[in-house]
Amino acid sequence: MPTSQEPEANSERDRAATLQLVIAIARSYQAIEQGVRPQLAGEGLGLTEFAVLEVLYHKGALPLGEIRDRILVTGASTTYVVKKLETRGLMRRRTSAEDQRVVFGELTRKGRALLDGVFPAHVDRLREIMGCLSVAEKQAAVRLLRRLSQHARRTIGERVTEDD
Repeated sequence: MPTSQEPEANSERDRAATLQLVIAIARSYQAIEQGVRPQLAGEGLGLTEFAVLEVLYHKGALPLGEIRDRILVTGASTTYVVKKLETRGLMRRRTSAEDQRVVFGELTRKGRALLDGVFPAHVDRLREIMGCLSVAEKQAAVRLLRRLSQHARRTIGERVTEDD
């Protein structure tokens, strides 16, 4: 049994709260994914395909490695998804003029038009799914989860940027 001098981080209460938090985050993310998956499928998009298009929609052309890092999938998965999206005419790859080793992904007009139609409905669906939280609660959750993410990444030796 922890004493009053023992740090809370070593307590059984902290252990249980840590595990409960991990489970709550995972279940929440799973429920959100299940809530948006049918809508995206109706547009012919999987979650990873949408993630690639969405990051290009908001950030503009990006090196494929940065796309991979932003959507949190492996390089092989990114290449597979990018090829599928290229085949559908939704995005294209182009080699950097400055460094031939760097390949950028960018939306085509067709891809931008698709996202112009899909993204507002996607946000509406997310707002519906998260409707139990106030704006202030959502902002507080963002701050806490961002802090958690940054600390976790530092703990495992990853570089942390402003976007994290």
